[in-house]
Amino acid sequence: MESLTSAINVQVDAKIKKEASEILKGLGLNMSTFINMALTQVVKRDGVPFEVTNPKPSKELLEALKEADEMINNPEKYPRYNNWKDLKKALLSDDEI
Repeated sequence: MESLTSAINVQVDAKIKKEASEILKGLGLNMSTFINMALTQVVKRDGVPFEVTNPKPSKELLEALKEADEMINNPEKYPRYNNWKDLKKALLSDDEI
């Protein structure tokens, strides 16, 4: 049986294409091979072969962002260092920073 191919023309963000191409190259794949693999999985799974969700920040990330806002809005509460030696000394001391 003869195998027929068909071209697909899609528009993608240039930065995403470049980054994806570099990752695929590291895996020994090119964009065309990956697209064929992905479409084959769509057919075999009768759907998208990966989870499609809206990303939600983790509890830890939300807490870190809140802490960063606190530090930005109240800099007087937090020590400042003029050089890395002073910071290192403070980190290695038994005193609370």
